[in-house]
Amino acid sequence: MNDLKVFKDMTVWRKYRETLGQKIELGLVPTMGALHEGHLSLIRKSISENEKTIVSIYVNPTQFNDKNDFKNYPVDLDQDLDMLKNLGVDYVINPVYEQMYPDNYRFRLTENNFSKLFCGKDRPGHFDGVLTIVMKLFNMVKPTRAYFGEKDFQQLTLIKDMVESFFMDVYIVSLPTLREHDGLAMSSRNVLLNEIDRKLAPWFNKILKMNISADEAKKRLEENGFAVDYVEDYNNRRLAAVRLGKVRLIDNEKI
Repeated sequence: MNDLKVFKDMTVWRKYRETLGQKIELGLVPTMGALHEGHLSLIRKSISENEKTIVSIYVNPTQFNDKNDFKNYPVDLDQDLDMLKNLGVDYVINPVYEQMYPDNYRFRLTENNFSKLFCGKDRPGHFDGVLTIVMKLFNMVKPTRAYFGEKDFQQLTLIKDMVESFFMDVYIVSLPTLREHDGLAMSSRNVLLNEIDRKLAPWFNKILKMNISADEAKKRLEENGFAVDYVEDYNNRRLAAVRLGKVRLIDNEKI
């Protein structure tokens, strides 16, 4: 088992990163913590493909347009670190806001097209926060590869496009969505569902996979008790976001 090194001070991390050299194959898995098997699949993939693996744990406030969502986001750092140590992860960075945003978010990265659709339509500024923090992590870590899941398909697409547009020297690796035994996409937010909503939640993906139009899928979701943010088709993929109580769930399926 590796000796997991945890860096909370990014000045210390950046000095340590210099000692690793530029030729090392380093895999990065960015997370907001509350780790589940979906995260762990990305981490295992990174460990299998790189000399060293680093996981970031940072609940990024700039991507939350809903302050209550940010406040209620599940956090269990001790459990996360135990899981990462058992997996054999080499490094964790767990920074604070002042070190990630010394400018207090005065500078940010904005995409003016795809980010305005789907999740971006109802969550103004969300993808500005996502792209800005991912770019900062890439600059701090200088990874060879970075790992993301396909559940956040819009986010994944934007990050790939950002890397290409800014000639960033990192390869983006994507893995298929991992699901619970009943088909619900794994998400840190699933633990916030009450017992009734958790039993209802698998119908989200079941309806999304039906051979029906996006409008019909939206109608069936609403009939089954979901508040629907959107169900839309894009490039042979159906993307959707729904709410059960105060919990927002996203998913997508190839069509």
